[in-house]
Amino acid sequence: MKKSLTRNLIFTLAASSLTRQNKRSSCHTKAHFIQQLQECKHLISLASVHSEILKSGFLSNTFTLNHLINCYVRLKKTQVARQLFDEMLEPNVVSYTSLMAGYINMGQPQIALLLFQKMLGNLVWPNEFTFATVIKACSMLADLITGKQIHTHIETFGFQYNLVVCSSLVDMYGKCNDVDGARRVFDLMGCRNVVSWTSIIVAHAQNAQGHEALEMFREFNYQSRDRPNQHMLASVINACASLGRLVSGKVAHGVVVRSGCEFNDVVASALVDMYAKCGSVNYSDKVFNRISNPSVVTYTSMIVGAAKYGLGRFSLDLFNEMISRGIKPNDVTFVGVLHACSHSGLVDEGIQHLDSMYRKYGIIPDAKHYTCVVDMLGRTGRLDEAYKLAKSIQVDPDGGPLLWGTLLSASRLHGRVDIAVEASNQLIESNQQVANAYVTLSNTYALAGEWENVHSLRSEMKRTGIHKEPGCSWVEIRDQTYAFYAGNALFERGSEVLSLLRELERKMKERGYVGGKTGLVFVDVEDEAREEIVGLHSERLALAFGLISIPKGITIRIMKNLRMCRDCHDVFKLISDIVERDFVVRDVNRFHHFRNGSCSCGDFW
Repeated sequence: MKKSLTRNLIFTLAASSLTRQNKRSSCHTKAHFIQQLQECKHLISLASVHSEILKSGFLSNTFTLNHLINCYVRLKKTQVARQLFDEMLEPNVVSYTSLMAGYINMGQPQIALLLFQKMLGNLVWPNEFTFATVIKACSMLADLITGKQIHTHIETFGFQYNLVVCSSLVDMYGKCNDVDGARRVFDLMGCRNVVSWTSIIVAHAQNAQGHEALEMFREFNYQSRDRPNQHMLASVINACASLGRLVSGKVAHGVVVRSGCEFNDVVASALVDMYAKCGSVNYSDKVFNRISNPSVVTYTSMIVGAAKYGLGRFSLDLFNEMISRGIKPNDVTFVGVLHACSHSGLVDEGIQHLDSMYRKYGIIPDAKHYTCVVDMLGRTGRLDEAYKLAKSIQVDPDGGPLLWGTLLSASRLHGRVDIAVEASNQLIESNQQVANAYVTLSNTYALAGEWENVHSLRSEMKRTGIHKEPGCSWVEIRDQTYAFYAGNALFERGSEVLSLLRELERKMKERGYVGGKTGLVFVDVEDEAREEIVGLHSERLALAFGLISIPKGITIRIMKNLRMCRDCHDVFKLISDIVERDFVVRDVNRFHHFRNGSCSCGDFW
């Protein structure tokens, strides 16, 4: 009896030991497969591991299968990952999230959103990574409605204070142009990291709220111990560029150097663009020349910046250098090249570049490129060719107003009432740039002496409540921005500004200047009154304020929201010679660098 009990006990212990060995072997094999999948970098080796898993019978194991799906996703074989997913009996949250991420990485966010709906329908509850993934899909689509619905799910599942999820929400609201929504989420976050700070700064910067972006960057530097990343720095620099704030841009450049991001392609391109937009193209060139292997993005930033500054030949030399280095241009590069030709009077060369876009580089010209060519032809007085081109091309609703607005400006410049009427009608019918269309056409009629049409248009503007955008110029002094509006001298040191303008006008008249005869037309205004009105254009107020506030030897830099009128352009040339100082004006079209009585644009703008 004892021998029988002992034998049974031995068999039981042996069987138990064998079971434990099999389990250890199973776990060892599973761990081996997972390690192979994590280290897998090529499709051939992945196929081999897949085959081994199939032979070992682990393909039904959810944990192993999720790693296999994730590996196919990582190697951008989303279709194979989907086949494996569809064969799973009970896919879990990791299965769904991995496949959703795969579709997003392949540029198919719509399918990711459908998977999320299927996941909820199958009662598989999302985790923080699922929500971060599906929010990214909404960001890519700029789908605010779905994004808000998912935000509701986030609060239902209790993830409204999760750092990863909230950072994704801030980014989504920003990309959907709902900055208030982004700010609400950000302000409710109990804990923030560099990603969440970057998301809110980018949201402000990308939605034309440069001042707010810079303020948030100051708060980040004050509150956070994290170092800024390349995306944050690029956004801050872009905000400085949009505002024309050179001093703030230089401060940001200092942060870039201290953060070790000076040679990052994205940041370097942003710096090149910022200095160019702030009228310091020499600084742009210095930053550009420090980059050992500039990319197409960096080259394009430099080409566009130099073109805006009137350095057309330099832009084209940069383009040729880029091509010789085997760097393929993109569509934005050609906008810069055509802009360079337009603002330098290189019409034939510009048309050659337009023809080469598709023939040499496979780039189909769009409205932006054709607008540059229309501008190019219009500036040189070839209005009939410009009009014929504008009529012959098909442009989308967003590109049409820019095209016809460019033709309208050229028509006014050369007194072509017939083309100006057609261009204005196109703008009015599209309900875009309506005020500009009315005002420019009115001025065109006035220059041609057609006063009855002028009065008719002005009456129509009053009847329909259409108002011209007020002229505004601003100047930065010691990191403070001072704004000035046309006709309004009620500001700090306003009496000094007016006194200086009167003194400068006296000196200009001694040199033969007769003011108020060109530029904007004022109907039925006497010469003396007309001179007074033009004399209070916003850029003149900004210039006078700069002259009394900025020490001699420092270039005065002025930004303007509209095109600089011809009369003010002539005045700035004269004053630069009288006071022996340099002025840089960035208007809506380009830069003007005034020095010794002349302008860098060569009176061609």
